[in-house]
Amino acid sequence: MAGFSELIKNFERVRAYMRDFYVYGFKTREEYDRKSARSYDDERRRFESWMPDNMRFLRNREGKITFISIDSRQSPHNPLYKAWKSKSFTDKDITLHFILFDILHSPEISLTLNEILDKIAEYLSDFEDPLSFDESTVRKKLKEYCAEGIIIAEKQGKKMLYRRADSEIGDVPRDALDYFSEILPCGVIGSFLLDKQDEAESLFGFKHHYITGTLDSGVLESLFDAMSKKCYITLENSSRRSDRPHIHKVLPLRIFISTQSGRQHLLAYHPRLRSFTSMRVDYISGVEICEVCERFDEYRAQLSEIQKNMWGVSCRQNARGLETLEFTLEVLPAEEHIVQRLYREKRIGEVTRIDETHYRFSVSVFDSSELIPWVRTFISRVTDFKCSNRAVENCFKLDIKKMQELYGIGGDKK
Repeated sequence: MAGFSELIKNFERVRAYMRDFYVYGFKTREEYDRKSARSYDDERRRFESWMPDNMRFLRNREGKITFISIDSRQSPHNPLYKAWKSKSFTDKDITLHFILFDILHSPEISLTLNEILDKIAEYLSDFEDPLSFDESTVRKKLKEYCAEGIIIAEKQGKKMLYRRADSEIGDVPRDALDYFSEILPCGVIGSFLLDKQDEAESLFGFKHHYITGTLDSGVLESLFDAMSKKCYITLENSSRRSDRPHIHKVLPLRIFISTQSGRQHLLAYHPRLRSFTSMRVDYISGVEICEVCERFDEYRAQLSEIQKNMWGVSCRQNARGLETLEFTLEVLPAEEHIVQRLYREKRIGEVTRIDETHYRFSVSVFDSSELIPWVRTFISRVTDFKCSNRAVENCFKLDIKKMQELYGIGGDKK
């Protein structure tokens, strides 16, 4: 299949397509109704050109389903980074880009806008039908590069001088880049730095390689930027339950990343609600930095206190106060690995040995429902379960009852 080389301008559109089709959706062409069928085909071809070795196809009654399949033994580096390395440009864009950086080829060269325009005219003077660049176009391009940090604008008297930023990266150890690019948030930065080094075999292999957060690197960068500046932000927050995103103004405080699923959450203070909240980063878009918050350190300190009673990312306090959850496990003498796992995964909870074969786990949290998926992993060993939130307790016991009915098992679990 010939490569599809059309480049993209709006990464948010790419992010939405990849999320809906290849990460969460697994939708067929007929099931996607947000855009035209032609738009779907264009995006699909684009993705396939980026990752031809990682695309797989299935057919069912609804039609053909396309999905990403990645074997970390064969792909030591995240293939989704290729999406970030595609940019759109017109003939004039790319021509002006290379002319500007040839003119400003060294950080020691500083020129005014008029001097740059004169040199551009010299570059194009030998062409019969040269491209033309007016003052406004060049000024906007220089302003864009200044915002990116690759051009420096310095005022000298009444003149504004432009020079190239020092792009020396320094000697970054390859093993550090290998690890950073695959594990840490915004690892795509490490991938760009790796591209500047000679190819070499990666030193790391990953059993659990959470690559889908790559699509959210742009959002994460904006959130980290706002946190470093201690600023409020506005953002659009989408969900599967609503077709329309909601706009919120919040103060970003921390990013939580699950070591079990790789899912990323923003923990923030919501001034309108006067409470702390959490949002999935993959549902966030359109982040804009607003004014500085003078109470940033105070709110972050409050969140640190709340964290002492958080099991996951639920941080909203309620009128009932903390909820207590307790369950007892029966562990046979040959199942010491269960006890080790209980101690390893207890987080803020406490484990008490009752007798030779029984252990009790107890915890006080803001939202006890967050523990239920974890408790279910011990379900065949649970002999007693109690929760101060009766809705959570009843839900867990109802699950037990339904499972017993499903398998035709009599008797009751307490």
